[in-house]
Amino acid sequence: MAAAAENKQPKKEGKKSKAKEGPWVFGVAHIYASFNDTFVHVTDLSGKETIVKVTGGMKVKADRDESSPYAAMLAAQDVADKCLERGITALHVKLRATGGNGTKTPGPGAQSALRALARKGVRIGRVEDVTPIPTDSTRAKGGRRGRRL
Repeated sequence: MAAAAENKQPKKEGKKSKAKEGPWVFGVAHIYASFNDTFVHVTDLSGKETIVKVTGGMKVKADRDESSPYAAMLAAQDVADKCLERGITALHVKLRATGGNGTKTPGPGAQSALRALARKGVRIGRVEDVTPIPTDSTRAKGGRRGRRL
């Protein structure tokens, strides 16, 4: 009996996730840049687990500044700090504009948010535009003859 007890190996303290074995630990940064606000939302690779989410409106007081490049930069810096603190060293970026019936162009904060993430030392992987483009949409605003200036 004593010999059988000696052969048992000690239990491992905890399982290491497969993501941490490589040189970089990736997450996914979902940047939603409309003309009213900019969201910087980091999840794990599956997109199910939120790691950190900061908006431009959380960083500035004035409503008109929520979508500004400055507010997006502050939000992205905050996100980058929290990601590095939690062990995420690299991000794939999914950039999104309003899309659908709205504008397909990202707002003013998109580029500065991406730039701020890169400057903070987070490695940028793939950058992908995930703006929803309708194949056939509901009726656009403006009426039959469009917006007349």
